Amino acid sequence: MIWLTWRQYRVQTLAALAVLAAIAIFLVVTGLQMRDLYDSTVADCRGDCERARNALVVEYRTLTYYVTSLLLAAPGLIGLFWGAPLIARELETGTHRLIWNQSITRGHWLLVKLAGVGLAAVAVTGLLSLLVTWWAGPVDRVNLDRFTALMFSGRAIVPLGYAAFAFTLGACAGLLIRRTVPAMAATLVAFVAVQILVPFAIRPYYMTPERTDVALSSLVMAPIGSDGSSGAPADGWNGNHVQLMGAGDDTYLRVGVLKPGVWVVSDPGAVLDPAGNEARGDKGCADPKTDPFDCFAKSDLHIEVDYQPADRYWTFQWIETGIFLALSGLLAGFCAWWLRRRTSSHASRTYFRVARTFSSLR
Repeated sequence: MIWLTWRQYRVQTLAALAVLAAIAIFLVVTGLQMRDLYDSTVADCRGDCERARNALVVEYRTLTYYVTSLLLAAPGLIGLFWGAPLIARELETGTHRLIWNQSITRGHWLLVKLAGVGLAAVAVTGLLSLLVTWWAGPVDRVNLDRFTALMFSGRAIVPLGYAAFAFTLGACAGLLIRRTVPAMAATLVAFVAVQILVPFAIRPYYMTPERTDVALSSLVMAPIGSDGSSGAPADGWNGNHVQLMGAGDDTYLRVGVLKPGVWVVSDPGAVLDPAGNEARGDKGCADPKTDPFDCFAKSDLHIEVDYQPADRYWTFQWIETGIFLALSGLLAGFCAWWLRRRTSSHASRTYFRVARTFSSLR
């Protein structure tokens, strides 16, 4: 059975390894170039280090986005092209009957399918994640934004959980729908929905956020690159979003902040006075004619910020990986239960059909 599974999926496996090898060559070459630039401009900085940090981030921003997006897409592609056809193709073409009429049980057939191909899928994703995490190291050390939705999902160990989940999700879709193309479509929709839901609705609450008061006088404006995009954040709290709202004497500000390594989970905060009351108008630096940061520097105002500390990064990585591996196990168990249920019901219908035929002959 293992040999049969290998023969069925050797083309996909070899193609995936060839693509992985090509990507590895590209990442190693560009990664070494990035490290040379980092070592010569940032690590050994003797002058304007902030400018050097911003230059590195701006130069590799677009490539970092595409490389990270590639890793994020890998589990979905595995679910589409490895998971969904795994069982659906067998059921669609009827080849499962040939296997089930041999000495191989349904459970053994499903176990070999899920374990053999699934482990290969997770291994390929793990190697790609290792390469991408190494490649992006210099930029990540400068940005310290590992908690952002894109970077968190495209680094370290969570892609392994995504790959296992996407694969078993596709296998379940194929078992239920019994048609390859509709199963692929259902897998894509479900996987994308989960990938959107988890970072924004579930991940922020793995652990209770901490709360702190951030003095607006201590804020620095988040750096801007030469192309107008944001650069590497400075140490401490950075103001990256100031929105003027209201009109007349009732104008007020909403201030968004970031800090290297920290994940801010609260919305842009209201400007508060020392007593904790919202300050509006001139008292809250909400004058459209003045620079709010100049006003902040001379004020005693603050905002309240809820955040996840930087030292929780690996805890969150393990929690999310565990969640997706647990979901994968539940989906695999459901596949086994559904297969036994369908098999037993099919056997019962066959028995009664044969019994009725025999009775009519008598």
